Parts: sequence; structure tokens; C-alpha cells
Amino acid sequence: MSSIPNLLTLTQQLPHLTQRVDRHLWLNDVVQWIRGDRRSPVEAASRLGLLVDTLLAREETRQAWETWWQGFLADADATPLLADLGFASRAAFISDLGHRLRMKFLPSTPDTRDLGALFLFLKPELFDVQWLQSLDEHTLSGLTRLILPEAPKQAPPDLQASLLDALTYCVGQVNATGHSAEIRTRMASRVENTRPFHELPKALEVFRQALQQGGPHSPECQAAAHDLKAQLDECRHAAYTVYSHLQEHGISVGIVFRLRQLRHLVIRCKHLLEALLTHAPVPAMLALLAHLAQVSHDSRSIASLWVANSHMLAEKVAQRSAESGEHYITRDGVEYRRMLGKALGGGAVIGLTTWVKFAILGLALSPFWEGLAAGSNYALSFVLVMLLHWTVATKQPAVTAPAMAAKLKQIDDEAGIQDFVDEVANLFRSQIAAILGNLLGVVPVVLVICLGLSLFDLLPMTSEADANHVLSSVSLLGPTALFAAFTGVLLFASSIIAGWVENAFVLHQLDSALRYHPRLRRWIGVRAADRVGLYLLRNVSGLAANISLGLLLGLVPVIAWFFGLNLDVRHVTLTAGQMAAAVFTLGLPALNTPAFGWALAGLAVIGPLNLGVSFYLAFRVAVASQNVSGINRSRIRRAIGQRIRSQPLSFVSPPKTQPVSV
Repeated sequence: MSSIPNLLTLTQQLPHLTQRVDRHLWLNDVVQWIRGDRRSPVEAASRLGLLVDTLLAREETRQAWETWWQGFLADADATPLLADLGFASRAAFISDLGHRLRMKFLPSTPDTRDLGALFLFLKPELFDVQWLQSLDEHTLSGLTRLILPEAPKQAPPDLQASLLDALTYCVGQVNATGHSAEIRTRMASRVENTRPFHELPKALEVFRQALQQGGPHSPECQAAAHDLKAQLDECRHAAYTVYSHLQEHGISVGIVFRLRQLRHLVIRCKHLLEALLTHAPVPAMLALLAHLAQVSHDSRSIASLWVANSHMLAEKVAQRSAESGEHYITRDGVEYRRMLGKALGGGAVIGLTTWVKFAILGLALSPFWEGLAAGSNYALSFVLVMLLHWTVATKQPAVTAPAMAAKLKQIDDEAGIQDFVDEVANLFRSQIAAILGNLLGVVPVVLVICLGLSLFDLLPMTSEADANHVLSSVSLLGPTALFAAFTGVLLFASSIIAGWVENAFVLHQLDSALRYHPRLRRWIGVRAADRVGLYLLRNVSGLAANISLGLLLGLVPVIAWFFGLNLDVRHVTLTAGQMAAAVFTLGLPALNTPAFGWALAGLAVIGPLNLGVSFYLAFRVAVASQNVSGINRSRIRRAIGQRIRSQPLSFVSPPKTQPVSV
């Protein structure tokens, strides 16, 4: 890799740069030299000041610069830089994602007239924003002498024309966005809120005429610019009413993306207006360059695109999960016993699931079909548990975490801290009840099935070789902990899928579509179609969570194996059922073997990791989506520690009497 030329080399090269690509490569070397080691913006600004002083010091150097500058302006199109940089060519999330991927992985060329493309070739950084904002008056004065030697208080006509063209394009994009069907039809008051977009082109034309007739500093132009800014603000506020519709009727990432694009277009319009109207064009253009550098940096980040446009979706998913999670938190003895009973029922169903799981293994299917069959078995079992209003412990953390995060908004005082600690104890106690109930349900059911198979002289649930494999695969000495944590990730993923499916169901009004679907009404009747639509509206999230979790548990290990990744799942309830079947096959002496002891230790690790990982991930998403900030974590930790020391049993057993609500 060639080193960056020093200042002397850069100035010596200047008279020989006659070709466009050579001028642009020289500009890149100058930018790299100014950045230096990127440690101090002030030092970078000083280097630019040194370059300016060097160019002004000698007549021949200044003439070489003027030749370079005139050639640069004559061979460049500034409009794409001013109007298009940072905006997707198509106002769609997927289009912008593809554009960012291309910018990240494909190189750009300096041989271009498009200043937007050249700007991307220079790879603007946040450091550039800092040093551009650190320039002193001496450097700004020198830049003005270099760039605008004849009219230092007014942008040259060519630059004014480029700025006005860019403003026209940006205003046109704002107007088109406001008139698009997906935005227009979701505004709070369609007639009232579309009026600003109808009047926006007229405000732009009034400004254009005032600029051409009186110049940028005339009172008429200044007044027209003020009116245009006010009209842009009205358009932005009208578009913001769409957010209320999205909150109520479902989030669309594509619509959120277009609204954010509109906001950034309005900001760009204001920057362009400032550059047109200013009495100090060079500082204004440098401020615009700093803004463009910031935009260019942000427009290359895939993570920022996803975070910015999926925030509302994450908030809606967390909100709906919080509403569901409240049902899984027990706060008194009655609810605790009810949870224990539901978990017993869920464990019993998982016992049957274990039997079917071993039967599928006995079919010796190919890996994919075996994974699909196992996943379908899990999915049907989880759906059955849901339909019977029972519970599986590991499904709870992903929905209880958002409910917990919602409590963090109420910890401004000591009473709020204590309420949050109470909720932590309630949640911990509920999880223990759910796991205990599942284990007490699955183990007896598996043993009864094994006994029944033995009494009727049928094939056992598992062979001796498979039983030994089960114990060794669950052993704490193996990768059990890793697989259990991985299963926690899948549990969390199923909750995200469920939230996304429910949001899409509401967004596209599928409940109404099913209730009034002509063919469905003729097939099952009007009342039945109505019940189907309403039932799915209430239960689509649970169905999606259970089906997706089952398929993830069955198929993800197979897909990972295809790519050479040795990943497997360890679900505490399913694993307990498999261990019970293995012990029945091996007999009571197996209980005294080291293999069973290590397997039992592995089982003790699987449950906490299943619950802990899924809860942690869901809690992080919920906290981020609700913008919870300023939390005094040390106060929470001290309060929880105090509760553990003073009332340790509150995390295990429910209170004897139900608290009286005031």
C-alpha cells in the first residue's frame, strides 16, 4: 500500500493534474493527509489551514490551484451530491438495504463527473464532521480567497443553480411521499393533512421567482424562504400523524422508512436554503459538507438502517409480548397453584411428544425429513398445550421479559424500586413453578408409556444403545451448556417471529378479510367465518410462537449440520422426558452410574440456561424499544440483594395472603 504524499509533494503535483481522474485522486490524497492519524480534529483542521496558507503563499502555486479548481468545477455535476446523497434511489427499505450492501462490498471509481459518487469514493467519516466544524476564522478566510476571490459574500451562479436544482428535487420528493397512497391514506385527517403537500410546489415557485428577480439577500427572497420552511414543517407534521395509525393498526417497516426519508429530505431542504441565502457562502458550504459527511457515514451502516426503521416494530412486538407476559407472572398462592397445575398439564403433553420423538428416530429418515418430522411433532405438541390453556416453562421468559421491562419506567422513587423487586420475585417464583410442574408432569407420563409398552410386549420407547446415547449427550461434561444457551436463543427467536406475524396480521387486516371472505362464508357459514377471524386475531401470536418454536427446534440443528456446525438443542422438559425413557430402558441400576449423575447435572444446567438466555435477549429488546434510560442499576441491585437477605423464600414460595390493592 502506497504511503500518503506529504504537503510538499501535493503542491508539486498540482500543476500537472490535467485529467479528471488525476484531479480526483489528488483530492483523495489531500483528504487523507488532512485526516492524518485521526486522533485530533483540531490538528486536522490545522493541516487544512497549512495547505490553504501554502496555496496562497506563492503566485504560481495559487495559479495552479485556480486551474485545478476551474477544471474541477467544469467537469463535475454537484446536483447528485446535494440532492441524492443519503437517500435511496427507490423509497423502499429493501432497496436501501441493497444499496448499502453494494457500497460496503463493491469499490467505487474516482473517474466520474458525479460528485455524489466522488464523495462516496472519499469515504467520509465522523472524524471529517469534527474537523470541518473545528476550522478557525483564518482558515475560513483563506478558503474564501481561494474559492470565491471575486464575490466572497455570494455563491457563484453555477453553485446557486446547483443548489436550486437540488432544492427542487428534494421538495419534489417530499411532495411525492406525501401524496403516495400508503402515506396519504394513513394520515389522521386526510383532507386537512394533505393540504400542505398541495401547497408546497407553489411555495417553492414563489421562492424561485424571488431568488431570480431580487437575489438571495433581498427581503422578498428571505420572506419566501421563511414561508417555504414553514410549509416544509407543515408537511412533516402532517406526515407524522401516520405514526398514530401505525401504532393502532400495525407497523410497516416500509412505511416507517418512507417517513424517515421524508424527515431527512426536509432537513436537507433547510440546509440547501441556508447555503443559498447566507452572506458567508464558504462557511455555509462547509457546514453543508459536514452534514453530507454525517449522512454519508450513516447511509453506509446496515445496522443503523435496521435499528432506525425497526424501532417501532420492536416496540409493538415488546408491547404485545408484555400484555401476554402478564398472564405468566403469579402474584399470590392461588395464581401459583394454578400455574403449577398448568405446567403439570404441559409436562404431560411433552411426555407424549417424547414418545413420538423416539418413534420418529426409529423410522431412520434422512436428516432433513427427520428434522421436519421432529419439528412438526414439537409444534403440534406446543399448540395442543396452548389450546388446553396449559404451559411449557421455557416459552414464558420471552414474553415475561417485556412485561418486566415495562416496570422499569416506574422506578423513579423508592416505592417504584420495591415494586420492581416484587415483580422480579414474582417472575422468579413463577418460573420455578412452571419448571417444577413440567418435570413432575413429563417424567411420570413417560414412565407410564414405557410401562404400557412393556406390558403389552410392544417395542420399547428407546433401545439400550439409544438410552446410553441420551445420557451421554446430556452429560454436563459435554457441550450441554452451549446447546442449552443456543436453545434459549431459539426460544427468543420464536417470540420475535410471533410478534412479527401478529403485527402483519393486524397491519393487513386479515381478521376482517377472513370474517367477510365470500368463499369462506359460503363454505362454513357467516357466524363460523366471523368466529374464525376473531379467534385468529386473539390467538395468532400464540399459534405463531408455538409453531415457529417447534420448527426451529427440529430444523435449525439439521440446517446447521448441513453447513458443518455441530449445533443441537437441549430443551429442559423434552430432555427430562428422554432421560426418564433412558432410565426405564436401562433399569434402576442406571441411577447409580456416573453417566446418570453427569446427565442429571446437565439437566440442572439446561433449565436455567433456557430461561436465562431467552429472558435476557427479550429484556434487552424490550428495554431498547421503550427507550428506558437513566436507570440506577446499583439501586436495583442493592434492593434485590436486600430482598434476598431479608426474604429469600419470597423468590420460591408465594405469599400466604393476596395483597390488597388500594
